[in-house]
Amino acid sequence: LDKGRGPVASVLVQTGTLKKGDVVLVGAEYGRVRAMINEMGRSVTEAGPSIPVEIQGLSGVPQAGDEIMSLPDERKAREIATFRQGKYRDLKLSQKQAVRLDNAFEDASGEVKKLALIIKADVQGSTEAIIHAFTKLSTDEVRVEVIHSAVGGITETDVTLALASQAVIIGFNVRADAQARKAAERDGVDIRYYNIIYDAVDDVKAAMSGMLTPEKRETMLGLVEIRQCIRVPKVGIIAGCRVLEGLVRRSASARLLRDSVVIWTGELNSLKHFKDDVREVKAGNECGLSLKGYEDIKEGDQLEIFEVTEVARTL
Repeated sequence: LDKGRGPVASVLVQTGTLKKGDVVLVGAEYGRVRAMINEMGRSVTEAGPSIPVEIQGLSGVPQAGDEIMSLPDERKAREIATFRQGKYRDLKLSQKQAVRLDNAFEDASGEVKKLALIIKADVQGSTEAIIHAFTKLSTDEVRVEVIHSAVGGITETDVTLALASQAVIIGFNVRADAQARKAAERDGVDIRYYNIIYDAVDDVKAAMSGMLTPEKRETMLGLVEIRQCIRVPKVGIIAGCRVLEGLVRRSASARLLRDSVVIWTGELNSLKHFKDDVREVKAGNECGLSLKGYEDIKEGDQLEIFEVTEVARTL
């Protein structure tokens, strides 16, 4: 950090050409190159491969060893830098921070869930076909969001964008280069390769199905009639019952009916057959039970015993 010039970074260009005015990302810092000084102390406007220069214009001082890359969009550079500062400035990136196609639903939240994708393909026609096929999978509850698509191999910039956007990379008839593979392995970014569009569609469809809110289904187990109510010291109201239909299960839920009107719904607190704690009692038998957090029970009331299960939905 130079008092007169602000943050200064010494960089060595490895590929391409770095120019004055370029938007760059260096580790967790970003900025527009305001000035470049070569090893002779002279101001230059560009630097090619193997040329060391000092650059000015960064938002802060990067760490030694941070890689520098040029990005076309300053907004995206700022977004990635902010993400890095908040998530892993002092820590190595954890694989838990990246999204994988097979567990995308675990990280989805909000009313409309989104599956973010980056698509790289061999030709423009393939890119358009894949985007069209994925878009058709979107519903009111979950939709595909293609945040970037292009023709060509998967690069380190794609991996960086995927990490910042919590996206999965789809490669169709293309592969990731060495730098991209290394970054993806380090950062836990999921790259999926395909050469058949329908295989990609099937995988994305399965991931989106996992993001759907499960359907809750109620299964009626039995019907219980309350014959007697007894208050037990330090315990509360115990209902002496007869199982009229099906069975009553200790782990099940209950719905209290009085004159066919539902007055309470909740869980059983205890279930006994004579003096023994039991897991279930079948039709035709007597039992004693108590309700969790509720004691307004009367003789003649009935209990519907039921279970609620969650069923996975598919697109």
